[in-house]
Amino acid sequence: MDSLQSIRVFCQVVRLGSFTAAADFLNISTAMASKHITSLEQKVQAKLLHRTSRKISLTELGEHYYQQCLSALETLDNAQLEVQQGTIAPKGILKITVPLICCTPYFANLLRLFREKYPDIHLSIYLENKHTNLVEEGFDLALRSTETLEPGLIARPLCKVKFRFVASPNYLNKHGRPTQLDDLKNHGGLLPNYTNLPINMPAVADSNNTLLLKEMALAGMGIAYLPDWLTESYLKNGQLISLLDARNTLMFPTIYAVYVDRKFLSAKVRAFIDFLVEKTASKTLQF
Repeated sequence: MDSLQSIRVFCQVVRLGSFTAAADFLNISTAMASKHITSLEQKVQAKLLHRTSRKISLTELGEHYYQQCLSALETLDNAQLEVQQGTIAPKGILKITVPLICCTPYFANLLRLFREKYPDIHLSIYLENKHTNLVEEGFDLALRSTETLEPGLIARPLCKVKFRFVASPNYLNKHGRPTQLDDLKNHGGLLPNYTNLPINMPAVADSNNTLLLKEMALAGMGIAYLPDWLTESYLKNGQLISLLDARNTLMFPTIYAVYVDRKFLSAKVRAFIDFLVEKTASKTLQF
């Protein structure tokens, strides 16, 4: 069988998670899709997929082979475009996952500027704080604040993010204003449950959703520890009050652009990373 076509079938089966869906996408029969995978496994002398009646998943060798296949197909597709168009322009769907704190006007404006520069790129954006498996979920890129990465991923540092303690005027009128870290033990905390903060503040609520923590702070439920890029406008209009001072900042995390380790990055991924690096160079990002 045609090895290149078998590789394309294999990549579509992994991407769509189904032989039937891949067959429909490629306009072949499900039986033919299965034959392509069997032929490919025979040629590489390795099992590439775990197959059950409910789920298809990559073997360890299959995951490595999948990444190599994606890189090879991208190289071939780009070469074809180069021949047909005389140049390689960033285009296609760019699927990215970003933390909830990116749900801000500043970040939306960055996306607008990016689309103006690269109108042939369609942005598909997922907001979530969890560390999604980029390979299994088919993501091109993730923005993350992390010091540890899964094997096979590369992280490009973008910027640092300043956090601060904030509360509503209504909460402070009722409970008083802390002047030092030790005072927090007498207040109710609205705390992220996806990280550990070295503070002695009893939690009245915790959440993995940064936007909800901000809304609870606005409602006067307690003192929250939130990034500037999420609270800046509320601090300016007085809906939230900044507490303590810069010396009491507990976190100054770095935001990274995280992507799968491939020899050749696609033009769309490289364009987005370079754009973010340019916009965030040498400063604390204010989303």
